[in-house]
Amino acid sequence: MKYIVTSALPYANGMLHVGHVAGAYLPADIFVRFLRLKGEDVVYICGTDEHGTPISISADKEGISPNDVVDRYHASIKEAFDGVGIEFDSFSGTARPPHHKLAQEFFLSLYEKKHIQSKSTQQFYCEHDKRYLPDRYVEGICPRCGATNASGDQCDKCGQIYDTITLVTPKCKICGNEPIIRDTVHWFLHLDSFREKIRDWLSTKEYWKENVRNFMLGLLEQGLIERSITRDLSWGVPVPLPDAEGKVLYVWFDAPIGYISSTIEWAAERGTPDLWKDYWLDPSTRLIHFIGKDNIIFHALIWPAMLMGQDQRYCLPYDIPANEFMNLEGQKISTSRNWAIWVDEFVKEFDGEYLRYYLAVNAPEKQDSDFSLNDFQLKINGDLNNTLGNLANRVFAFTHKNFQGNIVHCALDEASQQLLTDIDKLIEEIENGYADYQVKKNTRLIMDIARLGNKYFDERKPWMVIKEDKEAVNETLFVCYNILAKISVCLTPILPKHCRVLRQMMNLPESFSFGDAYGIAANCTVLNETRPLFSKLEDATIEAQILKLKQSQAVSNEQQSDNLPPEASKATITYDDFAKLDIRLAKVISAERIPKTENLLKLQVEIGDLKRELVAGIAQNYSPEELLGKTIVMLVNLEPKTIRGITSQGMILASHSDGKINLIVPDKGGVSGSTVK
Repeated sequence: MKYIVTSALPYANGMLHVGHVAGAYLPADIFVRFLRLKGEDVVYICGTDEHGTPISISADKEGISPNDVVDRYHASIKEAFDGVGIEFDSFSGTARPPHHKLAQEFFLSLYEKKHIQSKSTQQFYCEHDKRYLPDRYVEGICPRCGATNASGDQCDKCGQIYDTITLVTPKCKICGNEPIIRDTVHWFLHLDSFREKIRDWLSTKEYWKENVRNFMLGLLEQGLIERSITRDLSWGVPVPLPDAEGKVLYVWFDAPIGYISSTIEWAAERGTPDLWKDYWLDPSTRLIHFIGKDNIIFHALIWPAMLMGQDQRYCLPYDIPANEFMNLEGQKISTSRNWAIWVDEFVKEFDGEYLRYYLAVNAPEKQDSDFSLNDFQLKINGDLNNTLGNLANRVFAFTHKNFQGNIVHCALDEASQQLLTDIDKLIEEIENGYADYQVKKNTRLIMDIARLGNKYFDERKPWMVIKEDKEAVNETLFVCYNILAKISVCLTPILPKHCRVLRQMMNLPESFSFGDAYGIAANCTVLNETRPLFSKLEDATIEAQILKLKQSQAVSNEQQSDNLPPEASKATITYDDFAKLDIRLAKVISAERIPKTENLLKLQVEIGDLKRELVAGIAQNYSPEELLGKTIVMLVNLEPKTIRGITSQGMILASHSDGKINLIVPDKGGVSGSTVK
């Protein structure tokens, strides 16, 4: 059996956040690693989605080319993937000439079969920005369910698609003005001509996730609308027709073709340029798309129709395990509000596999989940350190101390045999779980195995028995050694690096597979040098991350409020509310960076005769040296908060503009301790 596994192409106009990884990338990487443990033939494909209006707008604002924007974010996204151990066979991009050529061939094949036709249509046009607005750059009220902030082509709340100009109270997302409607010519994919083929194809997908299959069957019952697949833009794949000057293919038409062009690139780099055909042109290949639930329509309707309309017989999607969304600290992740945890930054502070584990144990498989930094700490310290790490540490330490690192194969008593039999049943359940994309359940089952190991160790009391029956203690260690060997296989798809280290310490072969995990997984051995597998996360580290997250959001809110009229910025307060604030001038008498943080400074300030310490998140804009002796404005009666072990007693005041922090200082100096009114 051959597999092509893909993850949705990340858009090359921003950084990767934890919600992205949880939805489409980590589940795919785990599934691919599982398949390889089973010896399956699999190619894992991805790349950046590099066309569309947002990239053009970013380039215009910065005075650079769209390619410069693409190159920057392609590198940033790939770095983030590397940081969490997401390993693709090919990570390409859609702005490359071979992809352009293939996308145009796809278009022409559909066009020649009359599945694509042009017509004059109406489209929103922004008079302020002098441009036609692609559907994703218009927002308003959904004409189907009435949800606000709906995109121009699809409502994220009800999942429905509609004609863009039916959007209620539309506004341009670039400038906020209301656009007008103008005539233009575009080319449309007639989806309804594929309706019966898609219905027949979907009828074979009883094994799909219920949310995906039911959603698609509901759409078919409503009837399929024709879909515009061109845009009025200068950046993108040019429409390959003589009367289509200034038109490019819609990004959602050309993006999934990137799965194929990326595979072609992979085959060429291997020196076997036709190898891609063995996968894509074999109808029995299992093509599996990992996506977020907002991409279901494109992968389960439009993309299959595009494949059905080609001259070559491409394999169709075998499964589309769409995940739900991940929220952050109880709120929806929002890049516009900077309410996100950016992966490339996070892995500089934490082991990337800690993030892998938390996203796995908290996977949004059947419903939305929530990323909580305190819960992240709890899971890493409780599961990895106190459960699995504890089992490994106590077994290794006891073996080195009492047996010079030697673990000898031995006969097992009934209780030991039964324990390994029970664990093998769990391993079978784990194996089936991986095949069915049940990562969240599997993490629980694997930790259950580690708990059984700890319980067995405790019940056998080797620290007492060693005085009387050394052979019985060897049996205890041999069984626990086998439990750890089994875990090192089962947990590999989730924590490949740590499991590799575990096997190295246990003197086990790297080639361990699921077939090796059953029965006696490992015989006698001499342990290599061992060390703790994991390290605990301290309270101060987590508190600093929470502070950083809130400060980032505060900066974003301040920047957004700069564009609002003053009366709309914040709710009106009374004079009594304002009178509660004790704002004074303070003089900085010492300043130093807080170790292992990027943005935090520890300040000591003088407020008249009073001295106080506080933590300020301004290190990216101010060095400690330039703060010494500076008179600043400070909110004095703010409730103290402990950050990185430091009791922060107050808050200095600053303005936020263009991502920079500017301290508020009196223009003519002032006496420390003076009240600000």
